[in-house]
Amino acid sequence: MHLLSRFGSKASTALLLLATHAVSQTVPSPNLDIKSLGQVTLAGDFDAISVYTSIGQREGLSGNGTQSILSRLPNGAFDILSSTDASIEALCPLVVNNTLMGIVVGGNFTSVGGVAARSLAWMNATSLEIQAIGGVQGTVSALYCDQDNGILYVGGAFDAGNSTNAIGWAAGGWSSLPFAGFDGPVSSITKAPDGHIIFGGSFTGLGNISSSSLNNPEIQVINLSTANLTARGNTSTAGLGDPKNIVCPSNSTDASSNFLLADNTAGSWRADLAFGFEPTKLRLWQTSQSGKGTKTWRFTAHPLNGILNFTTTDPTTGDLISCSATCPLAEYNASQPYQDFFFVNLVGMNSFTIDISAWYGSGGGLGGIELFQNDIFSYAIEAFNEPTCEATSIRSEATATGPWYTTPSRESVSDYLTVVVGPTTVDNTLIVFEPNVPQSGNYSIIVYTPGCLQDSSCSARAIVNVTGSLTQDGKQSFGTTIFQTNDFDKYDIVYQGHVDASTSSFRPAVTLRPSGQQDAQLVVASRVKFGFTSTTGGLNGLFDYDPDNQTVDYATADFSKSAINNAGTTLKPNANVLALATRDDTIYAAGRFSDDVFENIMAFRNNNASSLPDGGLNDAVNDLYSLDDFLYVAGNFTNTAQANVDGLSNVAAYQYSKNAWVPLGAGLDGPVEAVEPMQLNISQSGGPETVIAFSGAFSGAFTRILASGSTAVSRVDGLAIWVPSQKGWLANLDVPKEALVGRLYAATFLPNNTWLGAGTLNSLGLAISGAAGLQSESGGQVALSRLPINITPSDVQSATRKRAVQATQNATGVNTGLYYTAHGQNVTVLGGHFTATASGGSTIENLMFMNGSNNDQVTGPPTGLDASSTVLALALSDNILFAGGTISGRVENTDINGLVLYDMSTAAYRAIQPASLQGNNVTVNAIAPQSGSTAVYVGGSFDRTSQELSCPVVCMYDTATSQWNTVGTELGGTVSSLFWMTKSNLLAAGDLRVQGNQTSLATYSTDSQTWSVYPVAGIPGPVTAFCPATTDADHMWVAGTATNGSTFLVEIDGDNVRPVVDAFDDGTTIRGLQIMPLTRDHGSTAFLDNDYALLVTGQLNINGFGNAAAALFNGTHMEPLILASTADGSPGSISQVFSSQTNVLRSSEGGHSLGIVILVALCAALGTIFLIILIGIILNYIQRKRAGYKSVPSVPYTDKHSNIHRVPPEALLGNLGTKTGVPAV
Repeated sequence: MHLLSRFGSKASTALLLLATHAVSQTVPSPNLDIKSLGQVTLAGDFDAISVYTSIGQREGLSGNGTQSILSRLPNGAFDILSSTDASIEALCPLVVNNTLMGIVVGGNFTSVGGVAARSLAWMNATSLEIQAIGGVQGTVSALYCDQDNGILYVGGAFDAGNSTNAIGWAAGGWSSLPFAGFDGPVSSITKAPDGHIIFGGSFTGLGNISSSSLNNPEIQVINLSTANLTARGNTSTAGLGDPKNIVCPSNSTDASSNFLLADNTAGSWRADLAFGFEPTKLRLWQTSQSGKGTKTWRFTAHPLNGILNFTTTDPTTGDLISCSATCPLAEYNASQPYQDFFFVNLVGMNSFTIDISAWYGSGGGLGGIELFQNDIFSYAIEAFNEPTCEATSIRSEATATGPWYTTPSRESVSDYLTVVVGPTTVDNTLIVFEPNVPQSGNYSIIVYTPGCLQDSSCSARAIVNVTGSLTQDGKQSFGTTIFQTNDFDKYDIVYQGHVDASTSSFRPAVTLRPSGQQDAQLVVASRVKFGFTSTTGGLNGLFDYDPDNQTVDYATADFSKSAINNAGTTLKPNANVLALATRDDTIYAAGRFSDDVFENIMAFRNNNASSLPDGGLNDAVNDLYSLDDFLYVAGNFTNTAQANVDGLSNVAAYQYSKNAWVPLGAGLDGPVEAVEPMQLNISQSGGPETVIAFSGAFSGAFTRILASGSTAVSRVDGLAIWVPSQKGWLANLDVPKEALVGRLYAATFLPNNTWLGAGTLNSLGLAISGAAGLQSESGGQVALSRLPINITPSDVQSATRKRAVQATQNATGVNTGLYYTAHGQNVTVLGGHFTATASGGSTIENLMFMNGSNNDQVTGPPTGLDASSTVLALALSDNILFAGGTISGRVENTDINGLVLYDMSTAAYRAIQPASLQGNNVTVNAIAPQSGSTAVYVGGSFDRTSQELSCPVVCMYDTATSQWNTVGTELGGTVSSLFWMTKSNLLAAGDLRVQGNQTSLATYSTDSQTWSVYPVAGIPGPVTAFCPATTDADHMWVAGTATNGSTFLVEIDGDNVRPVVDAFDDGTTIRGLQIMPLTRDHGSTAFLDNDYALLVTGQLNINGFGNAAAALFNGTHMEPLILASTADGSPGSISQVFSSQTNVLRSSEGGHSLGIVILVALCAALGTIFLIILIGIILNYIQRKRAGYKSVPSVPYTDKHSNIHRVPPEALLGNLGTKTGVPAV
């Protein structure tokens, strides 16, 4: 189908649908009702957090090199429009006659969105449908959509039709350019002001003018000696019917060099190989046995099962003849024992059959067979390389180091080698390919990679490093990386240039090594090809093509007539132009080149070449992007060529209006591969603005923004965003912003300014570390907000960060929090293992207070606690804050271990501190003040106090006496949670023992002062998270890790234990559980009331979804709610959700919450009072009736004053208190 007709659509409709595509991908509302909870805060170990609202959202980024086409969602996240199995290097929208034909995608992939598409594809802007653009074999690095002429120009390192490295596409399909490409890769394409098309790359001439291979069809012998050889109709005479006899032919006449058929019998000889090949010549030896011989034969290729055509020279007449089904073979001649047959067509195969249909004498036979190809290959499997029986002393070979093993070809063209490497083996695993190169010249080196779908290894594959040593003097070498995540077979052109011939003292070599970017990386190795190319010469990295002049004979053209071509030839040899940009009447070219005037960047204006200020830059430029008054430059440089501008570390901006270099802060600390535009919502108006994204390579990328002035170093990990409107780096701006990770390697704007990008870029959510606010929104939605605090991202905190003591808690981040509201205060308390910045600029460690009553002032406690401390639990007893965890230090002349007290009313440590707790790995995980008393119960892992009071696992501290008290002696193990079921019954959860009996739940009675096993069975392991579902915890939820290592979530309702099955995958740690009200009922389930859901927090791996930090369970499904990540893109976690108002639970008896019960009781009491009053009024009325009282008639007095005079007040009041007599009846 014609691509234009298939994808052509009105631009306005296509763009509208593309721009609104993400809206239809939203997920249903969680219907969460948190308005009654007041202020709500999420505490955890994260540096980015987002509400899960769209299917396109994802957490983390690709670790093995796969990339995606991206658009922006309304909430700022990135929507994946389609994904590839390897790199995307270029995008461009092709508009013809004001109609958007589609978006062209180029790169190194073999599939897009699951559609087999090698290196080039179309994406329909309306339906997002992908269609392959066939015909390109290799890597596409550059695209230019010429909207004026409706032509697509494609550049890279590839073969396409009769062209190499460059080709055009117009209305009729592919169109080889009149100059047939280049002898080296093309990196960039732009359009000059005069309409010419400018190509930049690493080439020295136009390529493929005469031939793409050596003019020798027998350059390499195909190894038949390791094939599976069979025969049909062969003789039974000993030694003469073996098909192996003829695979290493010689002029010998003995039986070991001949293969015979049975007398007067047609037969066949077949070879099945474990690799694919494209033969160009067949050489057949006639048998020398007893006057026998083959007279006619045919060659059938498999799996095509087609009979192939040949040309050969008639040995009698010398004429060139053709044949197919009955090819002739001359009778045996000792002076010319073989005959050569040349394949008419180049056909791929992995096996073939020679059928003998007629013979000389009494039967047919052969004396030898050889197949040749005109490509030079080195196979990873040594048995596939040239046979050892060949007379040549130099043959193609490969040497593998490491535990490689053979993998069958399946859907690939060849068996191949596979190895799995880890951190300890990655440096010692490699394979070296050494082909037999017969003559020096220009070659394209191609590395073949088998597809990963066939062996189900896609998730384990990553990027490999490929290096080459190609000349004896060492001047021609290369180093690059290639993706092995391809779904289908592919090849990469890794080098194009001069290669020396193989000799006894030198072998050109290509080495493949794992990159080590994954802990367990699977690497495959198949083969390497050296393809000979020819060139015109006369160029050096730049070419000026005039599409309006089609009469030029490029084989003899004078390239120096163009200032652009001429400028390239004046550069030092091997110039590599990596980037081109056009602004107004000027073209900018940059890369890796130099001469006496230009250093790595130059400009062309009015057909003249000129240098930029200070001669350019002192090292390579990898990419350019022009926006407004600036040309943004990315590369490996550190200054201008004359070292006159500081702060140009790997990034810079050239200001057109001032003709001057402008530093971007102080730059970045490592090389930058790409600079592309993107859009972010960071302006006060809330609308998107264009910013500049600088991306590093997948390995060895920059990691930090360098310090500049008063601005400290910032961690960026390969992606740095420059905000032109703010003249600063996004990481250093004090604005609400997203946490972005990954790389952006290509971007474009559609005609309506809709942005599209490509790479591994991902927004992990709001850039918030440790704690975030949660608010209700309409429709049951929730939103996150940034608290006015500054917690240092986890990846740049102290190297002394501790491991987690339990699976229930984080090693870093904010573990717990609470609100202090006494005396009209509004203080948020956060505890964990973190560093933060106080309002005064000082550093806070592990315990922080944000005073909402005092302009959100942020403070920490006085010094005294060790920086290595971790706060795991907080609780209030009146004004005293209890902070527990793995806490140590010295406060108020008291050694602290496990617990410290802080007086919220005085903002200081309490004068009297508890005696320190003792034991192995002392930890306080839970604190539960007893209502109506001064007793505070503390649980965790400890044995006693420093005063030698035996107090295992749970201990009570009395704030009135400032003394520890033993809480029974029957309990052992570790407590994770404490909860008061009643005023005198305490529930403990964890990994417990009661009088030696293992249990997950236990209860303590303050009346009997004894511990008991909670009477329920079926909890599969220690409990690490607990929450009550009713006020007395008769109905509760528990979670933890089962004895088999899996994560469990269990509901306990009285005596019933109901597990939630198949909710989580491996890698899940549940840290918190909480019953939450809903705005809308869900379906009836056995687990939950219809208007409630269970909020599960932690580091979750939800079955069928993946990583999340919080999820809602409605009794049927586990739905992701909050996604969180750390600064390096790995999954984050939420430890606790806490609020300023108590989450009111229902009582177990009536099924209603305590608040509802109180309200009903109040209404009943008021109703009783009103009823008593009403009865009293009725009785009084009856009594007055019986006493003879009558109502005074209503008289409309017109003279109130005169009536008052007639009846003075004292007459009315004078008899008050005088007892009247009984009226007469």
